[in-house]
Amino acid sequence: MDPQTYQLHIHLRRSVTVQVGALGCYRFPAGDYIYTGSAKRNIGARVRRHCSDSKKLRWHIDYLLHSSAASIVKVELSAEPECRLNQSTAGEITVPGFGASDCRSGCGSHLKYISLPSPH
Repeated sequence: MDPQTYQLHIHLRRSVTVQVGALGCYRFPAGDYIYTGSAKRNIGARVRRHCSDSKKLRWHIDYLLHSSAASIVKVELSAEPECRLNQSTAGEITVPGFGASDCRSGCGSHLKYISLPSPH
């Protein structure tokens, strides 16, 4: 089965406050996050768009990735349904509703905070 779901592993070098479209203004602590999303068609184009620095801010994740403190460190593709994969991913919800405007599975958020940054 072809992948239709992706997870972006994001590192946030410092805490930032971001206006996430109509969702509101939120503080994101420094550390590591996993964002789970899906694309019914052309998942490669969707992932490339997320990795691009020049794009119109459309989805919640675009607003976070627009921060100079954010970087995608790894991308994983999966055939697992989006909400099932998200629910099986450990982590803390820091922004309720993030990436989950159309979620009907009770995920709460499709962005999870997974760890503090490692000390250097």
